[in-house]
Amino acid sequence: MVIPLLNLVLAFLVAGLVVAMIGENPWRALTVMIQGAFVYPGSLGYTLYYATNFIFAGLAVAVAFQARLFNIGGEGQAAIGGLGAALVCLALDPYLPGLVVLPLAIVAAALFGAAWAFLPGVLQATRGSHVVITTIMFNFIAAGVLVALLTGALIRPGQSTPQTRNLEATLPKVHEILRAFGIEATASPLNLSIVLALVACVVVWVLVWKTPFGFRIRTLGESEPAARYAGVAVPRTIIVVMCISGALAGLMAVNDVLGAQGKLILNFTAGYGFTGIAVALMGRSHPVGIVLASILFGALYQGGAELSFEFRTIDREMVLVIQGLIILFSGALAYMLEKPLVRLFSPRLAPAHG
Repeated sequence: MVIPLLNLVLAFLVAGLVVAMIGENPWRALTVMIQGAFVYPGSLGYTLYYATNFIFAGLAVAVAFQARLFNIGGEGQAAIGGLGAALVCLALDPYLPGLVVLPLAIVAAALFGAAWAFLPGVLQATRGSHVVITTIMFNFIAAGVLVALLTGALIRPGQSTPQTRNLEATLPKVHEILRAFGIEATASPLNLSIVLALVACVVVWVLVWKTPFGFRIRTLGESEPAARYAGVAVPRTIIVVMCISGALAGLMAVNDVLGAQGKLILNFTAGYGFTGIAVALMGRSHPVGIVLASILFGALYQGGAELSFEFRTIDREMVLVIQGLIILFSGALAYMLEKPLVRLFSPRLAPAHG
């Protein structure tokens, strides 16, 4: 846990230098970002709304990482998951109550996401086609499918915007629930999908670290020859892991399609699937770390928006620079400080082992 924190501090220090180079006060910029993410009315709701997407995306990447699979198809799997949820609502919400339709739509989001990851998993397991290539291709195919449907069969009649009609079955917003209990809360897109995200964290933790199947996943991730020697059905395990990863990515659509937007719109994924890679790296592919990293990136998204209002010389691109630095230090340079720290503390720890 020490190394990720140090990497984060280094990333912010370098970002502070960049802010200083353009003539702004780094401390004031950090203060504005923190206030914009957690203090201003409604800001916490937006931060947690973004974090919900990152939790699903990070879990999707992390599960695949455990089997040494690099699933970067979260964008496409989430898009198809959103399509599945929307199709269920469009077909059933005129006839069934929301309490019946919503669970079916959530399951559909997971199943459609899993289905979109199934073929890349099969190609990896049976043909050796690398999931990096196939999932990238499937991202583009998914985008094309949504463009075709949202400008054609699924577009709301009488409009030109590529989106469906409003869905009747949607998740309640958190501020609506709080107001129902007499607690005043500023409106935000945060909805009950955050509870689903936290449940998914627990399920992933149990699955990967507390079940025989999870042990097989981690064994495969450590060494495929060892896994084969131990009797692990490697092709089947790869396919199942990819489907689980795709299902988690598909659930990311619940936050927007069934929650914040209440309809399927084009490009609702907004790059969350790719940011999930950084979240998984920073969280060390563990659910607890992923939650913390998701809150950090959610704060960067929401707090970064405030920077563009408060500073003339700082815009959204500066936030992308900060995110890039965090990804750099948490990913490519993740273990840069490991050896210096070992050399620093090992002489002090040596007598204790004597």
